[in-house]
Amino acid sequence: MKKVKDFKFDKMASSYDIGLREKVLKKFYELLINRIEVRQDATVLDVGCGTGNILKMISEIANINGYGLDIEKNMIAEAKQKCPTMNIQVSNCTETPFGNDKFDVITTCLAFHHFADKEGFAREVARILKPDGLLYITDPNLPIAIRKPLNLAFRVHRIAGFFGTPQEIEGIFRKYGFLLSGVSTDKYAQCIVLRKAS
Repeated sequence: MKKVKDFKFDKMASSYDIGLREKVLKKFYELLINRIEVRQDATVLDVGCGTGNILKMISEIANINGYGLDIEKNMIAEAKQKCPTMNIQVSNCTETPFGNDKFDVITTCLAFHHFADKEGFAREVARILKPDGLLYITDPNLPIAIRKPLNLAFRVHRIAGFFGTPQEIEGIFRKYGFLLSGVSTDKYAQCIVLRKAS
């Protein structure tokens, strides 16, 4: 069976946060930061952390124990410079190097639609997130006329992409004990909040 392909970001790590891309990213970042609930000294993990922008922004609103994971080593290098006191390392999203019930909050911003094994990610988040912990998934919110053809193209070409509705995304996590806690949208951005059952 052919391996599922994905887009690579390592070569653009040093320029990822500038230009037009910066303006697009800002809308997603702000939607997440305006929605997030994080207490002082919370243990927070950003999966698909890229260059560390989300962790840095969260640390500016609360003193956190910050952790980040990404599969792209050059992205991780940028994130470590931006967040030098945090634990940031190369890892996939389905087999993380953390113990059970470690995190109060887990975020993933503009990364979930890339994950090849979304079910595996849901299972891993259920393992490492504390009971009553919150998961924030911030991803594109595309109209059905765009979303369906894109998802079909991803399947046909075996690309690890999927743009889901809040209900579709909740459905992936429900069997692992998550309930939809809220949804925020801003044009083509959405932030889906899922709470792990206590």
